[in-house]
Amino acid sequence: MKKILKYIYKKTIIGNYLITKLIDLNRFYLFRIKPEKKYLTDEFENSFGRKINLSNPKTLNEKIVWLKLYDRTPLHTTCADKYAVREYIKTKITDKYIIPLYLKTKNEKDIVPDNLPDYPFIVKTNHDSGGGIIVRDKSKIDWKKVRKGLKKRMKHNYYYGSKEWQYKNIEPCIIVEKLLLNKKGNIPFDYKIHCFNGKVNMIQVDIDRDSDNHYRNWYNPKWEREPYKWTSLKDKGKTTEPSDEEVEKPKTLEEMITLSEKLSEDFCYVRVDWYDLDGKLYFGELTFHHDGGNRPIIPEKYDEILGRKIILPKKESSSS
Repeated sequence: MKKILKYIYKKTIIGNYLITKLIDLNRFYLFRIKPEKKYLTDEFENSFGRKINLSNPKTLNEKIVWLKLYDRTPLHTTCADKYAVREYIKTKITDKYIIPLYLKTKNEKDIVPDNLPDYPFIVKTNHDSGGGIIVRDKSKIDWKKVRKGLKKRMKHNYYYGSKEWQYKNIEPCIIVEKLLLNKKGNIPFDYKIHCFNGKVNMIQVDIDRDSDNHYRNWYNPKWEREPYKWTSLKDKGKTTEPSDEEVEKPKTLEEMITLSEKLSEDFCYVRVDWYDLDGKLYFGELTFHHDGGNRPIIPEKYDEILGRKIILPKKESSSS
Protein backbone atom coordinates (compact mmCIF):
# COMPACT_ATOMS: atom_id res chain seq x y z
CA MET A 1 0.00 0.00 0.00
CA LYS A 2 2.84 2.42 0.85
CA LYS A 3 4.43 1.80 -2.55
CA ILE A 4 1.12 2.48 -4.31
CA LEU A 5 0.54 5.73 -2.40
CA LYS A 6 4.12 6.78 -3.06
CA TYR A 7 3.64 6.16 -6.78
CA ILE A 8 0.34 8.09 -6.87
CA TYR A 9 1.92 10.96 -4.91
CA LYS A 10 4.95 11.28 -7.19
CA LYS A 11 3.52 10.35 -10.58
CA THR A 12 0.03 11.91 -10.73
CA ILE A 13 -1.00 15.54 -10.26
CA ILE A 14 -4.37 14.71 -8.68
CA GLY A 15 -2.81 12.10 -6.40
CA ASN A 16 -0.14 14.54 -5.28
CA TYR A 17 -2.78 17.15 -4.51
CA LEU A 18 -5.09 14.78 -2.61
CA ILE A 19 -2.35 13.14 -0.55
CA THR A 20 -0.84 16.55 0.27
CA LYS A 21 -4.25 17.72 1.50
CA LEU A 22 -4.68 14.56 3.58
CA ILE A 23 -1.27 15.14 5.16
CA ASP A 24 -2.20 18.76 5.90
CA LEU A 25 -5.49 17.68 7.49
CA ASN A 26 -3.72 15.08 9.62
CA ARG A 27 -1.17 17.66 10.78
CA PHE A 28 -3.99 20.10 11.58
CA TYR A 29 -5.72 17.45 13.69
CA LEU A 30 -2.54 16.43 15.49
CA PHE A 31 -1.31 19.94 16.26
CA ARG A 32 -4.53 21.95 16.64
CA ILE A 33 -7.44 19.66 17.49
CA LYS A 34 -6.13 16.52 19.16
CA PRO A 35 -6.33 16.96 22.97
CA GLU A 36 -3.00 17.94 24.48
CA LYS A 37 -2.82 15.06 26.96
CA LYS A 38 -3.77 12.53 24.28
CA TYR A 39 -1.12 13.95 21.95
CA LEU A 40 1.63 13.64 24.57
CA THR A 41 0.65 10.18 25.80
CA ASP A 42 0.50 8.88 22.22
CA GLU A 43 3.93 10.38 21.49
CA PHE A 44 5.36 8.65 24.54
CA GLU A 45 3.81 5.30 23.58
CA ASN A 46 5.20 5.62 20.05
CA SER A 47 8.68 6.27 21.47
CA PHE A 48 8.78 3.60 24.18
CA GLY A 49 6.27 0.98 23.06
CA ARG A 50 4.29 1.23 26.29
CA LYS A 51 1.75 3.51 27.93
CA ILE A 52 2.94 6.31 30.16
CA ASN A 53 2.10 6.29 33.88
CA LEU A 54 1.04 9.88 34.58
CA SER A 55 -0.76 9.09 37.83
CA ASN A 56 2.49 7.82 39.38
CA PRO A 57 5.39 8.65 37.03
CA LYS A 58 8.64 6.90 37.93
CA THR A 59 11.09 7.28 35.06
CA LEU A 60 12.86 10.49 34.13
CA ASN A 61 11.12 10.61 30.76
CA GLU A 62 7.71 10.06 32.36
CA LYS A 63 8.36 12.89 34.78
CA ILE A 64 9.42 15.22 31.99
CA VAL A 65 6.13 14.56 30.17
CA TRP A 66 4.27 15.11 33.47
CA LEU A 67 6.04 18.45 33.85
CA LYS A 68 5.05 19.42 30.31
CA LEU A 69 1.41 19.01 31.30
CA TYR A 70 1.27 20.25 34.87
CA ASP A 71 4.23 22.53 35.68
CA ARG A 72 3.49 25.87 34.01
CA THR A 73 4.34 29.35 35.22
CA PRO A 74 4.95 32.74 33.56
CA LEU A 75 8.61 32.34 34.51
CA HIS A 76 8.82 29.26 32.27
CA THR A 77 7.70 31.40 29.33
CA THR A 78 10.17 34.17 30.16
CA CYS A 79 13.06 31.73 30.39
CA ALA A 80 12.15 29.85 27.20
CA ASP A 81 12.21 33.17 25.33
CA LYS A 82 15.78 33.51 24.01
CA TYR A 83 15.51 37.30 24.21
CA ALA A 84 13.59 37.78 27.46
CA VAL A 85 15.79 35.27 29.32
CA ARG A 86 18.69 37.71 29.00
CA GLU A 87 17.13 39.91 31.67
CA TYR A 88 16.55 36.90 33.93
CA ILE A 89 20.23 35.94 33.59
CA LYS A 90 21.30 39.51 34.29
CA THR A 91 19.19 39.59 37.45
CA LYS A 92 20.24 36.15 38.74
CA ILE A 93 23.96 36.00 37.93
CA THR A 94 24.91 39.36 36.28
CA ASP A 95 25.20 40.15 32.58
CA LYS A 96 28.86 39.14 32.15
CA TYR A 97 27.74 35.67 31.07
CA ILE A 98 25.41 36.92 28.31
CA ILE A 99 26.48 36.55 24.69
CA PRO A 100 26.80 40.02 23.07
CA LEU A 101 23.62 41.02 21.21
CA TYR A 102 23.94 42.96 17.98
CA LEU A 103 20.35 43.30 16.77
CA LYS A 104 16.79 42.56 17.84
CA THR A 105 13.88 43.05 15.46
CA LYS A 106 10.37 41.84 14.69
CA ASN A 107 10.79 42.45 10.97
CA GLU A 108 12.76 40.01 8.85
CA LYS A 109 13.35 42.83 6.33
CA ASP A 110 15.85 44.31 8.79
CA ILE A 111 18.13 41.32 8.25
CA VAL A 112 20.29 42.83 5.52
CA PRO A 113 24.10 43.02 5.31
CA ASP A 114 24.24 46.75 6.08
CA ASN A 115 22.52 46.12 9.45
CA LEU A 116 24.79 43.23 10.40
CA PRO A 117 28.30 43.10 11.86
CA ASP A 118 31.47 42.28 9.97
CA TYR A 119 32.50 39.68 12.58
CA PRO A 120 30.96 36.16 12.75
CA PHE A 121 27.45 36.03 14.18
CA ILE A 122 24.35 33.85 14.46
CA VAL A 123 20.80 34.79 13.46
CA LYS A 124 17.92 33.08 15.24
CA THR A 125 14.39 33.52 16.47
CA ASN A 126 13.55 33.73 20.15
CA HIS A 127 10.40 31.63 20.29
CA ASP A 128 11.27 28.13 19.14
CA SER A 129 13.80 25.39 19.73
CA GLY A 130 16.96 24.77 17.75
CA GLY A 131 17.82 26.37 14.48
CA GLY A 132 19.95 29.41 13.89
CA ILE A 133 21.89 30.62 10.90
CA ILE A 134 25.65 30.66 11.49
CA VAL A 135 27.38 33.42 9.53
CA ARG A 136 31.15 33.60 9.32
CA ASP A 137 31.23 35.76 6.18
CA LYS A 138 28.07 37.76 5.44
CA SER A 139 29.12 38.30 1.81
CA LYS A 140 28.65 34.58 1.14
CA ILE A 141 25.08 34.32 2.42
CA ASP A 142 21.88 34.29 0.32
CA TRP A 143 20.08 36.90 2.44
CA LYS A 144 16.88 36.71 0.40
CA LYS A 145 16.63 33.03 1.27
CA VAL A 146 17.45 33.76 4.92
CA ARG A 147 14.71 36.40 5.17
CA LYS A 148 12.22 34.04 3.56
CA GLY A 149 13.05 31.38 6.14
CA LEU A 150 12.83 33.84 9.02
CA LYS A 151 9.45 35.11 7.83
CA LYS A 152 8.15 31.54 7.91
CA ARG A 153 9.63 30.86 11.35
CA MET A 154 8.16 34.06 12.77
CA LYS A 155 4.68 32.75 11.95
CA HIS A 156 5.35 29.32 13.47
CA ASN A 157 4.25 28.59 17.02
CA TYR A 158 6.54 25.86 18.33
CA TYR A 159 4.01 24.88 21.01
CA TYR A 160 1.65 23.21 18.54
CA GLY A 161 4.22 20.68 17.39
CA SER A 162 5.76 20.00 20.80
CA LYS A 163 2.99 20.79 23.33
CA GLU A 164 5.65 22.52 25.44
CA TRP A 165 3.42 25.22 26.93
CA GLN A 166 6.21 27.68 27.72
CA TYR A 167 6.61 28.45 24.01
CA LYS A 168 2.92 29.13 23.37
CA ASN A 169 2.75 32.78 24.41
CA ILE A 170 6.21 34.05 23.47
CA GLU A 171 6.07 37.16 21.28
CA PRO A 172 8.31 36.28 18.31
CA CYS A 173 11.35 38.31 17.35
CA ILE A 174 14.66 37.85 15.54
CA ILE A 175 17.96 38.25 17.36
CA VAL A 176 21.51 38.51 16.07
CA GLU A 177 24.24 37.47 18.49
CA LYS A 178 28.00 37.29 18.25
CA LEU A 179 29.14 33.83 17.17
CA LEU A 180 31.39 32.33 19.81
CA LEU A 181 34.61 30.97 18.31
CA ASN A 182 37.60 29.71 20.25
CA LYS A 183 41.25 30.47 19.46
CA LYS A 184 41.23 27.75 16.80
CA GLY A 185 38.20 29.30 15.10
CA ASN A 186 35.86 26.52 16.21
CA ILE A 187 32.54 26.70 18.02
CA PRO A 188 33.32 25.74 21.65
CA PHE A 189 32.00 22.61 23.34
CA ASP A 190 28.40 22.84 24.50
CA TYR A 191 27.97 21.87 28.17
CA LYS A 192 24.41 21.07 29.19
CA ILE A 193 23.88 20.90 32.94
CA HIS A 194 20.79 18.93 33.99
CA CYS A 195 19.46 20.15 37.33
CA PHE A 196 16.96 18.25 39.50
CA ASN A 197 15.23 20.30 42.20
CA GLY A 198 17.98 22.92 42.12
CA LYS A 199 20.94 20.52 42.17
CA VAL A 200 23.19 19.43 39.31
CA ASN A 201 22.74 15.74 38.59
CA MET A 202 24.11 15.05 35.13
CA ILE A 203 26.25 16.85 32.57
CA GLN A 204 25.88 16.41 28.84
CA VAL A 205 28.74 17.45 26.56
CA ASP A 206 27.99 17.94 22.89
CA ILE A 207 31.06 17.60 20.69
CA ASP A 208 31.15 18.92 17.11
CA ARG A 209 27.39 19.31 17.11
CA ASP A 210 27.39 21.17 13.79
CA SER A 211 29.25 18.41 11.96
CA ASP A 212 28.50 14.85 10.86
CA ASN A 213 30.61 13.61 13.79
CA HIS A 214 28.34 14.83 16.56
CA TYR A 215 29.04 12.96 19.79
CA ARG A 216 27.40 13.31 23.19
CA ASN A 217 29.14 12.28 26.41
CA TRP A 218 27.55 12.04 29.85
CA TYR A 219 29.29 12.87 33.15
CA ASN A 220 28.36 13.30 36.79
CA PRO A 221 29.22 16.50 38.71
CA LYS A 222 32.60 15.00 39.67
CA TRP A 223 33.37 14.62 35.95
CA GLU A 224 33.19 10.83 36.00
CA ARG A 225 31.77 9.18 32.89
CA GLU A 226 28.22 7.90 33.37
CA PRO A 227 27.29 4.33 32.32
CA TYR A 228 24.25 5.39 30.27
CA LYS A 229 23.40 7.39 27.18
CA TRP A 230 20.31 9.46 26.47
CA THR A 231 19.85 9.16 22.74
CA SER A 232 18.79 12.02 20.53
CA LEU A 233 17.59 11.61 16.98
CA LYS A 234 19.41 13.52 14.29
CA ASP A 235 18.86 14.12 10.61
CA LYS A 236 18.83 11.05 8.36
CA GLY A 237 17.91 8.78 11.28
CA LYS A 238 21.28 8.98 13.03
CA THR A 239 21.60 9.04 16.79
CA THR A 240 23.98 10.98 18.96
CA GLU A 241 26.36 8.43 20.48
CA PRO A 242 28.98 8.89 23.22
CA SER A 243 32.55 9.32 22.04
CA ASP A 244 35.23 6.76 22.89
CA GLU A 245 37.48 9.67 23.78
CA GLU A 246 37.21 11.50 27.07
CA VAL A 247 36.49 15.20 27.21
CA GLU A 248 38.95 17.05 29.40
CA LYS A 249 37.40 18.36 32.59
CA PRO A 250 36.77 22.08 32.01
CA LYS A 251 38.52 24.48 34.35
CA THR A 252 35.21 26.32 34.67
CA LEU A 253 33.30 23.22 35.89
CA GLU A 254 32.78 24.40 39.47
CA GLU A 255 31.68 27.81 38.23
CA MET A 256 29.25 26.16 35.82
CA ILE A 257 27.79 24.02 38.59
CA THR A 258 27.41 26.94 41.01
CA LEU A 259 25.76 29.16 38.39
CA SER A 260 23.51 26.37 37.11
CA GLU A 261 22.20 25.66 40.60
CA LYS A 262 21.52 29.36 41.05
CA LEU A 263 19.57 29.52 37.78
CA SER A 264 17.68 26.29 38.46
CA GLU A 265 16.49 27.06 41.99
CA ASP A 266 13.03 28.17 40.73
CA PHE A 267 12.38 24.98 38.78
CA CYS A 268 11.80 21.27 39.37
CA TYR A 269 13.83 20.25 36.33
CA VAL A 270 15.82 22.38 33.92
CA ARG A 271 18.80 22.00 31.64
CA VAL A 272 21.21 24.93 31.76
CA ASP A 273 23.42 25.28 28.68
CA TRP A 274 26.89 26.83 28.69
CA TYR A 275 29.74 27.56 26.33
CA ASP A 276 33.31 27.60 27.64
CA LEU A 277 35.20 29.98 25.38
CA ASP A 278 38.86 29.53 26.23
CA GLY A 279 38.11 29.67 29.95
CA LYS A 280 35.32 32.27 29.86
CA LEU A 281 31.75 31.10 30.37
CA TYR A 282 28.80 32.20 28.28
CA PHE A 283 25.18 31.27 28.96
CA GLY A 284 23.40 29.39 26.17
CA GLU A 285 19.77 28.74 27.11
CA LEU A 286 17.38 27.11 29.58
CA THR A 287 15.53 23.99 28.43
CA PHE A 288 12.71 22.53 30.50
CA HIS A 289 11.91 19.28 28.68
CA HIS A 290 15.03 17.64 27.26
CA ASP A 291 14.08 15.93 23.98
CA GLY A 292 10.44 16.23 25.03
CA GLY A 293 10.70 13.26 27.38
CA ASN A 294 10.55 11.01 24.31
CA ARG A 295 14.07 9.64 23.95
CA PRO A 296 15.20 6.37 25.56
CA ILE A 297 17.88 6.24 28.22
CA ILE A 298 20.08 3.20 27.64
CA PRO A 299 20.44 0.91 29.58
CA GLU A 300 16.73 1.28 30.31
CA LYS A 301 17.09 0.85 34.09
CA TYR A 302 18.74 4.26 34.35
CA ASP A 303 15.55 5.96 33.21
CA GLU A 304 13.98 4.93 36.52
CA ILE A 305 17.17 5.39 38.56
CA LEU A 306 17.40 8.99 37.40
CA GLY A 307 13.66 9.48 37.71
CA ARG A 308 13.79 8.67 41.43
CA LYS A 309 15.98 11.73 41.95
CA ILE A 310 13.31 14.22 40.88
CA ILE A 311 10.61 15.29 43.32
CA LEU A 312 7.64 16.59 41.37
CA PRO A 313 5.72 19.67 42.52
CA LYS A 314 2.06 19.52 43.42
CA LYS A 315 -0.14 19.17 40.38
CA GLU A 316 -1.56 22.45 39.10
CA SER A 317 -4.33 22.96 36.62
CA SER A 318 -3.26 23.54 33.01
CA SER A 319 -2.65 27.10 31.85
CA SER A 320 -3.93 28.47 28.54
